Amino acid sequence: LDWMNGRRTPDANQLLKGAIMNLNLGSSAPAIFRALVEATAYGSRMIVERFESEGVPIKEVIALGGVAKKSPFAMQVLANVLNRPISVVRSEQTCALGAAMFAAVAGGVYPTVGDAIACMGNGFEREYTPDVSRAGQYDAIYRKYARLGAFVEGETLG
Repeated sequence: LDWMNGRRTPDANQLLKGAIMNLNLGSSAPAIFRALVEATAYGSRMIVERFESEGVPIKEVIALGGVAKKSPFAMQVLANVLNRPISVVRSEQTCALGAAMFAAVAGGVYPTVGDAIACMGNGFEREYTPDVSRAGQYDAIYRKYARLGAFVEGETLG
């Protein structure tokens, strides 16, 4: 469970702790690292599924920042777990660029945010496409992640 700093949305609970199960003396550091990356991806999937269950469709996933730019492995796992393509933005200052776009619209430089994006946007540097064969494997593991999370919280999950 990727709750090293409490659980994120949905159902945020900062008191929860992370967990790793099925360790033995043969568990290697790379296997533990992979489990942590996968757990983080499963947490992201829970967020996506919650949005969709509340009627908010997730049409695309756009990633930015450190991990997105520095870890192709983590991003490919995330694409596989979400079973969605992920586009990584080119800009190193995405938040500042977005603020500048909104300022340009507010200042009358561009009539709409879409126009500002078209003129000021830097586009994407990379796209990760889900590996369909891996996505199916991750579905089964994701269900175990959800059951482990419910167990740690003291709930039952069918």
